[in-house]
Amino acid sequence: MANHTQVAVIGGGLVGKATAVAAANAGFSTLHVAPDAPVDRRTSALMGPSVDYMIDAGLIDDPETLGTPLTRIRIIDATGRPLRAPETVFSASEIGHRAFGWNFANARLGESFSQAAAGNENLDRRAATLKSASRVDGVWHLELGDGGTLTAELLVGADGKGSSVRKAAGISMRERKFDQAALVCDLELERGLDGESVEFHYPNGPFTLVPAGGNRANLVWIDRLETLEDARREPEHLISLLNAKSGHLFGTISAASPSFVFPLSLLSVDVAGRDAAVLVGESAHAFPPIGAQGLNLGLRDVANLNACLKAANPGSYGWADAVARSYGVARRGDLTRTGAFVGGLFTSLLSPHLPAQALRSVGLWGLKTIPLLRKQAISFGMGQ
Repeated sequence: MANHTQVAVIGGGLVGKATAVAAANAGFSTLHVAPDAPVDRRTSALMGPSVDYMIDAGLIDDPETLGTPLTRIRIIDATGRPLRAPETVFSASEIGHRAFGWNFANARLGESFSQAAAGNENLDRRAATLKSASRVDGVWHLELGDGGTLTAELLVGADGKGSSVRKAAGISMRERKFDQAALVCDLELERGLDGESVEFHYPNGPFTLVPAGGNRANLVWIDRLETLEDARREPEHLISLLNAKSGHLFGTISAASPSFVFPLSLLSVDVAGRDAAVLVGESAHAFPPIGAQGLNLGLRDVANLNACLKAANPGSYGWADAVARSYGVARRGDLTRTGAFVGGLFTSLLSPHLPAQALRSVGLWGLKTIPLLRKQAISFGMGQ
């Protein structure tokens, strides 16, 4: 059939690229539909299992050549509240690892993923958007923004929070929008982080410095949108705020890149796969950037879909429906647990109510002093 593919992957981010490579490597004819986009200047802290998957899938070679190892995580309660949590430090050496994971520049990961896709005989790319999608007689009919049309047996949505695939598949979602946003930029510190990610918890969200090699750090500052926009207006004012919020622990701070502000929300779906359509990445889930779960969870989506595709028989009737069903079941527990964890962690930090603050403080005391709880928290945070 002309313009037909077994798997169509919609969306050009890192999860979309990884999914397209996974489907093609599983032996399926795959078309990756994604418009050309500006370079992604953000960074991602990826835990050990995510890095292992990228290596096994051929998406990257040696993480040391692309990223900066994260050897410790420090949490500092800077809320100034009566019920404050203790300063807590987690070290990768506690679990016998050199690093929890690596901090990567998204642009470098994207280049590596594109190299993995190049030359794969099962994979083609179309620089276009998805205009519409409908399923007729068990086949997805797609109309593209460049005027082209095609059919596909399995449709994969990696097209973000406003996913067109999710809407076409009739999968309902819930989204909670926050007053908070995230400001991200690169900083140059007088005293480097030495592999330690430092997270200051303030009443309106965390202020996190992630090591990016040498004395450079990636900043993720969560606060009210108007606060962040006001901070960006004057470069000198921004630097003054950054020095104050980092407790002046790292000497003089200077900006090493422009800053960007992103709105925050918590998004979840009823099911991540049905009717020969599956959702990966932010089309299925979105969280505030706390606990380093976003792209890690997206890569777990890809790993689960890869397993479902490898178990499928594309010669059998209804194989795409079976893949979508098995994927939806496989992802349900992880998405529910992670959503509850990140949502609870974030809302407990923002809550003005003493019971929530007390629960958070007790929880962090437990993570600091109870070895078994520490191990479980580390394991969960790494996606194991």
